[in-house]
Amino acid sequence: MENDQHNKALKFQTASLRRCAKAALFLHRLNSPRAVNNNEEEHEKLKKEMRDLKMELVKERWKNKKMKLCGFMELLLQILLLLSLWIFFLLFFFGGP
Repeated sequence: MENDQHNKALKFQTASLRRCAKAALFLHRLNSPRAVNNNEEEHEKLKKEMRDLKMELVKERWKNKKMKLCGFMELLLQILLLLSLWIFFLLFFFGGP
């Protein structure tokens, strides 16, 4: 189970890195001297694709933060359950007459 989660996290990081590299490539192409000589339509197409990639990156970051928060809440709930069971058994066995 842990290995499966590790594989999913690794795939997610790889996909994010690939998208970042693609965005960097588009930024480089947009700022290159050749881009100035190309027609305006291609320039606008690159800008639109960059905006789309930036939005996708923001969505992935948001999803990553939500996953971290859910993982933290799950850990917190497990700790609370363990603590509750521990207190219950202490009171049950050593609680008194």
